[in-house]
Amino acid sequence: MDVLAVAAVLLDSDGRVALWSPEAEQLYGYTSEEALGEYAARLLVHAEHWDWVVKTFIDVMETGQSWAGTFPIRRKDGSTRQVELRNMRLLDDHGDFYALGLGTDSPTLHELERDVALSTRLISQSPIGIAIFDSDLRYVAVNPALERIHAVSAKDHLGRHYREIARDAEFDTAEAAMREVLRTGKPMVEQAPLVGHTKADPGHQHAWTISLFRLEDTQGRILGLAELVVDVTERYEAAKEASETRRRLTLIADGSARIGTSLEVEETARELTEVTVPAFADIAAVDVLDSILDEHRPASPEGSPAFFRALAVKAAYPTDALRAADPPGGITSYPADRLAARCVRTGRPFLVRHADGNDLSRIARDEHSATLLARAGVHSYLAVPLAARGTTIGFLGLSRARDPRPFDEDDMAIAVELASRAAVCIDNARAHQSVRNAAEALQRSLLPDHPPRLPGLRVASRYQPAQAAYEVGGDWYDVVPLDGARTALVVGDVMGSGIDAAATMGRLRTATTAYADLDLDPAQVLHHLDALTSRLEQYIATCVYAVYDARSAECHLATAGHLPPALVRRGEHPRLLDLPTGAPLGVGGVPFETATVTLAPGDQLVLYTDGLVETREDSIDERLEILLHLLDKPDSSLEETCDRLLHDLRHPANHDDVALLIARVRPFTTEA
Repeated sequence: MDVLAVAAVLLDSDGRVALWSPEAEQLYGYTSEEALGEYAARLLVHAEHWDWVVKTFIDVMETGQSWAGTFPIRRKDGSTRQVELRNMRLLDDHGDFYALGLGTDSPTLHELERDVALSTRLISQSPIGIAIFDSDLRYVAVNPALERIHAVSAKDHLGRHYREIARDAEFDTAEAAMREVLRTGKPMVEQAPLVGHTKADPGHQHAWTISLFRLEDTQGRILGLAELVVDVTERYEAAKEASETRRRLTLIADGSARIGTSLEVEETARELTEVTVPAFADIAAVDVLDSILDEHRPASPEGSPAFFRALAVKAAYPTDALRAADPPGGITSYPADRLAARCVRTGRPFLVRHADGNDLSRIARDEHSATLLARAGVHSYLAVPLAARGTTIGFLGLSRARDPRPFDEDDMAIAVELASRAAVCIDNARAHQSVRNAAEALQRSLLPDHPPRLPGLRVASRYQPAQAAYEVGGDWYDVVPLDGARTALVVGDVMGSGIDAAATMGRLRTATTAYADLDLDPAQVLHHLDALTSRLEQYIATCVYAVYDARSAECHLATAGHLPPALVRRGEHPRLLDLPTGAPLGVGGVPFETATVTLAPGDQLVLYTDGLVETREDSIDERLEILLHLLDKPDSSLEETCDRLLHDLRHPANHDDVALLIARVRPFTTEA
């Protein structure tokens, strides 16, 4: 009515204006003062229409039949306006008749009718669900699209509350948004997709975006709320798939960066589980065939149980599934029909999308473990081979329990990619460890056993290899008893690493022992060792050679490019001996010099290789000062001193091995 601005005019039985509304003044142009008491026909009708108007007025007043139609009204300014009129007879309480004329601008009415018709067709034919709510969020109107979305007829919508139709818990957020729009009047356009199920398609999840705006009349009164619902399931699924693809690519990139950072077999396996849990699986286990890690164990014959050594296991949370897995370091057998054994035997991954009791029995190593997996809620499983250089060395087992998503083929492809990278790294680490173990065994076999008693000396020694990520080096020490109450003390370092360096060290140690027996001066011994090393391809070495004479209490020393020994003496701060440095062995043609130091009972001579003090972060002078500070405890036992130096100076990540030899002078008697 407000839109149409309906004008009301009341005429008495003579046709005079008795009542005149403000809308009549707006429509016809006459004020109430100008219109009241005037004949309506003379006021509003052109002369050529008077007869028809009078006749029609008489018919309405006599018969009580209303008249409706479009009529050209004359306005005050003389212009003509087409007006849509409704005329009817009224009776008051005195029995008098009146005529009520309701009029509105005809073009405005036709425009409104057209708009209503278009709006009705737009709403009814729109593929977008449309609903009108009152201020209590009860349905006032819905279009056919929303009927189809909800699988509820328009009739069954009307009068019902929003939550009676949209029952998924996620729609609570939509109801809260509706109340906010009602309260503030601020529209909300395409709220983040709501995901749920409807009666129309209860077996599939759908996604919708919702737009809301408040409805008000021309006076600003709140009428209710309009809701636009768009089914965006396809777009939502595509976005979810794209997000999943990004997640998987990120997982592969993460695996490439984090797997294989060391040459430790167990550490590489742990890295694989840390990449996959919890980002990809709830539980992950890495097992390798024991025959791969232990060269002395033969491979299992076809059809017999496979023996695995567990390297790593990880869960995203405490779970019974951990008890079903083998603890790291443990060895267990899987019967030939288990998925783990089949995975390794065939070199193929196995996917169990939805694991039931029978599947869990094929996954676990025994029935007790299967019960634990069931109790943990494991519902999906992947067994992926660890294959490197054409050989399957083990498998990666992945399980989901709390994560409701089953594994699929895309997940299997990701797992195969991660397992392939890890397998190569594990195999590299295994091969490296095998070579390292051989070199370390060789090196230790070449290091001496101390004679039980030396004239005028007590000695202690240590050899510590570099961490597993590095090959063993060529560090060595030796203690050689000589005639005449003398003892040769030797520490050296062949530059390089691996079995070749260890073998070269063995040759130099053997030569040093032979030259020592010739009763040569230390400088002469180094001269002969230099000549020998020069004939060894691509190798040089550093060495300090000392001979202690218990009878004279003198120590004769010479060095070949080696760090100076430290002297520890009671009542004095430890110091480095100032000796001629000399060139490393193998340079050739450089003379060596012998220096002599007199030692007293209790004095200690500390010989060491650079691996004890050198680091990549600190200067050598700073590290040597730390060494002297740690030696400033002359009353400690030699064994305690060795342990303290290694503990305080060595870092687990040091890339060099260490040889350490400490000799303490004790009183000498001929009986000694």
